[in-house]
Amino acid sequence: MNGDWLIRGRDGRLGVYLMSDDAVLCRAERTPGGAWEAPRRVGGDQKVYPAPAIGQGADGYAHLATWRPTVKGEAGLVHSAHFRPHLAALDWMPIGHPNRKGDRTGTPAVAVDAQGRAHVFARNIGTGLCMVAQKEKGGWDPWRDLKGQGVEGPPIAVTAESGCVQAFAAVSGGILHWRQEAPGAQPVLQEPLKAPVRPRTLRALATSPEHTTLFYTDDSGDVCAWRPGGEPVSVLAAAGPGPVAAIRTELDGHDCTLLAQRSASGRVAFAAYPTERESAGAWWAESGPRLPADAVVALAMDHENRVVAAALSPSTGLLQITRRKDEPGLAMMAWRTV
Repeated sequence: MNGDWLIRGRDGRLGVYLMSDDAVLCRAERTPGGAWEAPRRVGGDQKVYPAPAIGQGADGYAHLATWRPTVKGEAGLVHSAHFRPHLAALDWMPIGHPNRKGDRTGTPAVAVDAQGRAHVFARNIGTGLCMVAQKEKGGWDPWRDLKGQGVEGPPIAVTAESGCVQAFAAVSGGILHWRQEAPGAQPVLQEPLKAPVRPRTLRALATSPEHTTLFYTDDSGDVCAWRPGGEPVSVLAAAGPGPVAAIRTELDGHDCTLLAQRSASGRVAFAAYPTERESAGAWWAESGPRLPADAVVALAMDHENRVVAAALSPSTGLLQITRRKDEPGLAMMAWRTV
């Protein structure tokens, strides 16, 4: 799954998206902070490939995109909107292919602008990046070629505090960055970053009105932070092989960035530091039981604005949750299976 698969809906309920063989599933709290429902299919009965991208707008609505089979040897992208985690999502609707037709080109990415319009990014056959966006009054614009070449792994998309959309993608020896200059405009390819980067480790977070911070793991195994226009800095050694989850939260009265990652030991590791002040230093603290090797980690804020961490094993469907305790520091409650 590409994006924030743990979300808080408009009504405060938490929901998670997970995969099955031919469907995207959703589980949600019955009441904010309460028991969880059983998994339900997203988007109706259509069979889809289980590699969804997820983005959430400021209105709390979630937008999902994934591939579905069309004719033999070909596939097309589909989109669904989900207005409340505990309600049914809209049926999957076709939004085309970055090359008009062909087979899957890689996992897409989704971001939602300040006007609530979903932007779906996908690699094209030429290994550049394309985008299709919703119109403000319904329907979709044509696919746009955003240029670039050599994209490795899935792109990631993020909405800046300005409400404009950005995308990032790893290439050999660097990172490509696209940015909207104004709402509704076509994202423009910016000056690339030359840096050793491991594909599939990118994660972006809006960290101030001026900046979006990109986290990635470099070839030496360090988690690095990069704000376009500056130089990347090393934050700390990666706890494990996958991407970090990242969220901003207040800790003891300070605006902090919280990172989480499945560690090499199999447990979840947390680290926090003052937002955009990587020089202050950060270190990992492990929590909870050992997780399956394919487990992924996500962070969100619950109905009481407490940090929630979730660990999900796609192969088993095992979902475990913890919340921050109501006390100073970053103490977490005992993990529980839901």
